[in-house]
Amino acid sequence: MGEHSGEAVQLSLLHGFTPSAKPAGKAQPASSLPIARVLLDSPLPHLDRPFDYLVPRDLEADAVAGARVRVRFGGQELPGFITERVAEAETAARLMPLGKVISPQPVLSPRILRLAEAVAARYAGTVHDVLRVAIPPRAARVDKEFTPEARTAAAAGPGLPGSEVAGDTVPGPALPGPEGAGANPLARYPHGPRFLTHLAAGHSPRAVLSSLGGYGPQDWPAEIAEAVRSTLISGRGAVVVVPDNKDLARLQSALTSRIGADAFVRLTAEDGPTPRYRSFLQLLHGDVRVAIGTRSAAYAPVQDLGLAVIWDDADDLHAEQRAPYQHARDVLLLRAELEDAALLLASHSRSTEAQRLVASGWAAGIAAERSTVRAHAPRVVSTTDSFTMERDPLAARARIPHAAWKAAQDGLTRGPVLVQVARTGFSPALSCQDCREPARCRNCSGPLGLASRNGIPACRWCGRPEPMWHCGNCGGTHLRGSTAGAGRTAEELGRAFPSTTVISSAGDHIRTEVPDAPALVVATPGAEPVAAGGYAAAILLDGNAMLSRESLRAGEDTLRRWFTAAALVRPAAEKGLVVVTADDSSTVGHLLRWDPASAAERELELRRELGLPPAVRYAELTGSREGLDAFITRLGLPEGVRAVGPAPLADPSVAPPGAGGTRRDGPPSEGQLGGAGGRFRTLLFFPYAAAPGITAALRSTKAAASARRTGDPVYIRVDGTDVL
Repeated sequence: MGEHSGEAVQLSLLHGFTPSAKPAGKAQPASSLPIARVLLDSPLPHLDRPFDYLVPRDLEADAVAGARVRVRFGGQELPGFITERVAEAETAARLMPLGKVISPQPVLSPRILRLAEAVAARYAGTVHDVLRVAIPPRAARVDKEFTPEARTAAAAGPGLPGSEVAGDTVPGPALPGPEGAGANPLARYPHGPRFLTHLAAGHSPRAVLSSLGGYGPQDWPAEIAEAVRSTLISGRGAVVVVPDNKDLARLQSALTSRIGADAFVRLTAEDGPTPRYRSFLQLLHGDVRVAIGTRSAAYAPVQDLGLAVIWDDADDLHAEQRAPYQHARDVLLLRAELEDAALLLASHSRSTEAQRLVASGWAAGIAAERSTVRAHAPRVVSTTDSFTMERDPLAARARIPHAAWKAAQDGLTRGPVLVQVARTGFSPALSCQDCREPARCRNCSGPLGLASRNGIPACRWCGRPEPMWHCGNCGGTHLRGSTAGAGRTAEELGRAFPSTTVISSAGDHIRTEVPDAPALVVATPGAEPVAAGGYAAAILLDGNAMLSRESLRAGEDTLRRWFTAAALVRPAAEKGLVVVTADDSSTVGHLLRWDPASAAERELELRRELGLPPAVRYAELTGSREGLDAFITRLGLPEGVRAVGPAPLADPSVAPPGAGGTRRDGPPSEGQLGGAGGRFRTLLFFPYAAAPGITAALRSTKAAASARRTGDPVYIRVDGTDVL
C-alpha cells in the first residue's frame, strides 16, 4: 500500500476503500505475480489485514510468499511478512514498491498463517500478536546456512560431489527397532495399543490420557515418545508441547532412546535465538519431522503433521502472558482440526477442559483399569480422616502431623522422601507479633516476607526492605511468620533429622533429579525432582492453604499438584506411601481413590450447573467505566450473552491486561483501583455455539475504536485461566 497520512488511513479502513498514493520512484514490476500482499508488523487492530505492494523486478526472486520484508506505510518504514503473490491488486490505486526483503526464507508458511488467523479469531486478537510468538526472531548467520547453495553443498557432503537429494528434504535417520525402543509403556492402558495402531496406520485419533508413569523406564515421557514413534512410522511428523524446561529435558531423553537424537529439534526461548531459529528452519525445510518445546512450539512448522501432544494442559505456564493470551492447548486443538492431525492431551490428572472434550465425544479417554491402578499407584493416607483424628486429635492443628513425621521416618530407611510445600522462600507472609495484623510495605502496601532466617523483611511487590518496620494498627515492632515457605520447612526438617541430607528444590534453584539415597527433598509444586527409583514416601503439606485460594480452579489445581507429586512415589506393593494434609474430604477423596477422571467429571458438572467456564466461554473487558460503557454499547450484545459488571478492580493483585503483557503478581499500577478514573472490568459469558460471532464482534469493535482513536482503550482477554 502507498504512503498515507493518518487521517486518510483511518477513512480508508472505515469506509472500505484505499486512497491512491504515488510511488516514490519508477520501479519496474516483476514479470510474474507483480503484487505482494504484506501483513504489517503493527499492534494496531485496524491494520490487521494484508496490504498490496508492487514487487520490483530486482526483488522478484527473493520476495517469496512468507518472506520478511520492510515497507513504507504512514510515513514510516514497518517490517512485515508477504502472505502471497498475486497477479492483480485489490485496488485501482497506484502502489508503493516493496522497500526491502529482509530475508528470503519463507518463515510465514501458509499453515502457520492459517493457524495464526484461527487463533486470533478465537481469542479476539490480532494476527500480528500471534505471529510474534509463532515465528522466532531472525538470525542472519543461520539464514546463510539455509540458502539453496549451502543446502546443496551440505547434502552432497565431503567427498560425495555427485550425490543428489530429491526435492528440498534431507532424509532423516532410521528409527530404532523394537529392541532399541524398549517395552511399550502404553500397553498397560486398555485403549493404549489401539491408539498407537491408528497412529502407525496414518489415522488421526484424539485422546485424553490419564498417565500412571511418574518415573522409571515407563514414565510419561516414554509414553509420549512411543506415540511420536508410531506417528513417524506412518511417515508423518509430530509436535510435543510441555510446560517447562525440566519436563523438556525428560522428554528429550526419552525421544533420544526411541527415535534418535537427530530425529527431533527443540523450540524454546531458553536455548537462545540462534539455536531456536536454526531448529525452526530445519522444520520448515523438512529436515526434521518432530518438534518439542514449550508453548511457542505449538506453531512449529512441522511438515505433514500427524500428531500434536500437550503434557499437563492445566499448567498455567501453557498460557501466553502477552496479547491475545492464547493457551497452547487451544492452539493445538485448532491445529489438529486445520491439518487433520491426531491429538493427545496427557497428564497425571485431568483438566475440566479435557473432560469436556471427552464428555462431548470429541476425544476418547485413555485410563488404566482399577487393578492396574492398584498395582502402580502408592498408598495414600489423609491426616484428617476419622481414623487418624481419633488417634491424634491435634493433627488438624499441626502443620506436620504425627502421621507425616512417621511416614518420613519410615521412608528414609528405604530411600528419598519428598516433602511438597505450597510456597517458596523462608516466610512468604509476615504479621505483627502482638495483634497478628498482616505486615505491609509503607511504599506500595504490598505484603512483607523473609527470604532467609537472618534476612531483612522486604516487600514481595516492589522489593523495598523494611528494617525499621512498625505496625500501623498497634505500633508493635516485632514480626512473626504467618506462613512457612520451602526454606523454613527445609531448615526445620534439617533440625528434626540431623543426620539426613536435606535437598531444596524451589524458586531459582530447581533440581531435576535426586539420587536414590535416603534424603529429604523439599520442593514447591512443579519443582519436584525425579528419583530414578521413585520416592519411598511423599508428604503433601499446606493442602488447606492451596485449597483456600480465591480462585475457581483452586480445587482442580491443588488436586493436579497432588497427583503430580504422588506419581513420583513407588507403588503400594513396594511400600510407597503418600500423606496428604487437608480438610476438604471431596478433593482428598479423589486422590485417595486415585481417580482423576471422576474428579474432572464432577468439576465439569458443577461448572455446567453454575454456567461457568469451561462449560461456557467468556471474555474479560478491562478499562475505564466510560470506556467500557461506550464499547459495550457499540458492541451490541445478542441474546444469550450474560454480562457481569462493570465492577471496580479493587484487588491490587489483579492488574488489567495491557498490549505488552500482564503482570499479576506485582504492585498495583497508578489508577488501577476502582473509583473515579480507575479500572473496571466486565465479564461476558456466552455459549460455544455463539462464540465465533461474539469474538468477531469484539475484534471488529476494537478495530473500529482503534481507527477512530477516540475514547479510553478497552483491553480484551478471552478464556483467561486466572480471572475467576
